[in-house]
Amino acid sequence: MNIESQVQLKPFNTLSLDSIASHFIKVQSIQALQDALLFAQNNDLNVLLLSGGSNMMLPEHIQALVVAMDIQGIEFLNEDDQSKTLKVGAGQVWHDFVLWTTEQQLYGLQNLALIPGLVGASPVQNIGAYGVEAGEFIQSVEVFDRQFNQVKSISATDCHFAYRHSIFKDDPNRYVITHVVFKLLKTPDLKMNYGDLKTAMGDEVTAENLQKQVIQIRQSKLPDPKDYPNVGSFFKNPIINQTEFSQLIAKFPNIPHYPQTGNQVKIAAGWLIDQSGWKGKRLNQVGMFEKQALVLVNYANANLTDVKATYQAVQKDVFDKFGVHLEPEPVLFNEFGLIQNH
Repeated sequence: MNIESQVQLKPFNTLSLDSIASHFIKVQSIQALQDALLFAQNNDLNVLLLSGGSNMMLPEHIQALVVAMDIQGIEFLNEDDQSKTLKVGAGQVWHDFVLWTTEQQLYGLQNLALIPGLVGASPVQNIGAYGVEAGEFIQSVEVFDRQFNQVKSISATDCHFAYRHSIFKDDPNRYVITHVVFKLLKTPDLKMNYGDLKTAMGDEVTAENLQKQVIQIRQSKLPDPKDYPNVGSFFKNPIINQTEFSQLIAKFPNIPHYPQTGNQVKIAAGWLIDQSGWKGKRLNQVGMFEKQALVLVNYANANLTDVKATYQAVQKDVFDKFGVHLEPEPVLFNEFGLIQNH
């Protein structure tokens, strides 16, 4: 077991925040994971799990064992006339996996191309884009249950997938995701509900073109973290009830909105931020991207304090104008490797 000390995590988080971990290990098997967790227990250390670092905000110093998941592999489990089921290691790069499914003529995930991070993170946030959520195609999630010290499988139903949510967010210190089991379609069932995507598709209505257009649209709007460190969409799209929406649209008739179940309405956070004057605006080293107001960018070696100052200023201005509270998507950690509220 190779546990390193005082490791710089800047290369391991896409917001590129300076953060020194007191202890660090990369695990490539369930046994290595169990050994690492035992080390943390014996040394009275909390455990912070890294899964691509695309949805987290880290403090400058972390007194904890940081575990980078690197379990690889794709295994076919079974198939029927309509679908194939496969088990994927948590350490697989998500975008590479999506591209691979398309090459294998397996369908469902094409709308989720170019989302940063690893496969193991996809159930936690129930990642979604362009009308598709990962949870729609997840059959089960294989985990190491730290409470009972055993490997187990959790069905998709028991994961309680919702908008940007799952049981893994409710109990973040209990489960370590090792594999995700996907059930993918053999015949495309294309989701093209979003206007810019449907327009971009043109007459070539294929899964391959859908994936291609999703990638091109995302590249045109979203900065590459290598060039502009970011975590993708920084705020969730707010979901409000019909009464609140009626009051809001009476004042702002052009607000983009999407009906949801339960008499609720999703509204576009990017539009709210843009209309509040934050698109392309910076506060010191941190700002909202000029091409997509929903993306917060670290322009020049910002620290966590700088990031907080900027997103809290955005929240205040949006609330003052619209009466809507924006909730950040990335997870915030404290100096002991524990998740804390924003």
